[in-house]
Amino acid sequence: MDEPLAPGVRAGGAPLSPLSILLLVLAFQFFDRYLELLKKKGSKSNEETQLRFEIKNLLKEASALSTPATFAQAAKLRRMAAAKEKELIKKQEERSKEQNLSYSLYNKILMGVKVPLYAGLCWRFWGIPIAAVPQHLLQPFGRVLSWKAGDPASGFIMIGIIPWLILTSRVTKFLCQKLLTKITPK
Repeated sequence: MDEPLAPGVRAGGAPLSPLSILLLVLAFQFFDRYLELLKKKGSKSNEETQLRFEIKNLLKEASALSTPATFAQAAKLRRMAAAKEKELIKKQEERSKEQNLSYSLYNKILMGVKVPLYAGLCWRFWGIPIAAVPQHLLQPFGRVLSWKAGDPASGFIMIGIIPWLILTSRVTKFLCQKLLTKITPK
């Protein structure tokens, strides 16, 4: 019954490699960044586009009427354009409130999944090294990443789960920021 575990397999389950943790964190960062971009970009409704077009046409007509005889008609067109601008602003405020509520909900759901998952990873892999990296590759940062779990005799630094999650979060956030801004048009 007590069979030795294969290399890389931890007691209680299948191995979770540093790459799989990196990909998991990358997925969360991708969704988070994508929600941010959607929130910034927003969406324009056909109704708003139509109102903008009408405002533009009314102002164009009003500016074409520049003689004293047509002043009253030009003023009337400008007032109509101002009323349509107020209507447009009102519609934009309503749409932004709806969007903020939905994006807020999605961010809360994402955070509600991310926090327990990270906490579960920390609880599961506390004290178990995630990766072993040669000491010369991490020369100035070895102690920080290992939290003194390295074995000086073997020449490897054992990286713990918390430094690995922090490192992968920062790296994947940077990658998502650069990749998604290049992919999405402005």
